[in-house]
Amino acid sequence: IDYREIGGCVFAQRGHGDMVIKPEDLEVKTVNKDLSDAAKQDLVLASIAVKYTQSNSVGYAKNGMMIGVGAGQQSRVDCVKLAGRKVTTWWMRQHPKVLGLKFKEGVKRQARVNARVRYIEGDMTDLEMTEWAAQFEEVPAPLVPEDYKEHMGKLTGVSLSSDAFFPFRDGIDTASRYGVTYIAQPRGSVQDAAVTAACDQYNMVQVHHGMRLFHH
Repeated sequence: IDYREIGGCVFAQRGHGDMVIKPEDLEVKTVNKDLSDAAKQDLVLASIAVKYTQSNSVGYAKNGMMIGVGAGQQSRVDCVKLAGRKVTTWWMRQHPKVLGLKFKEGVKRQARVNARVRYIEGDMTDLEMTEWAAQFEEVPAPLVPEDYKEHMGKLTGVSLSSDAFFPFRDGIDTASRYGVTYIAQPRGSVQDAAVTAACDQYNMVQVHHGMRLFHH
């Protein structure tokens, strides 16, 4: 049991302790029921990750690794967007423009990592841009919206887990932009049917596991 003292009052909440979601706990609720063993493992991984992050939280996983976590937001769809930005950065690092960046000799490894991330994010101030550009033999052309759209469109097979139910379909609509094919959530919203219908529209596989993973 977790205890918190607030204003002289003590609140107690029974958590899940060491319990973790297992592949056999995943109950498919969508028309598409094509859930591979690898996808199950990614959903389990993402669910374990969000169990130990600050609620509200969601996590994206692919190929046995976490590729984006969005935590501590009041709005669940904002969690999906926050983590989705990290997914975008992870995936766009494989874009030909990013792979082709020509750094000057002597630019250290971590500086190159940071420079690639800022190139992908693209929201630099004028002063930051000047400092950033000084690291290259030739200043690269910026990424344009068509670059993101074309490259992100190639990303598929991503798993997304939420620490509690999706209250509206907006989380599903947003997740579709980041290659999400598989979704795990506890269930329990009056909007469960509408959320499942949204998953069906995107041909996603959605599973319910029944374990609310709030961590405050």
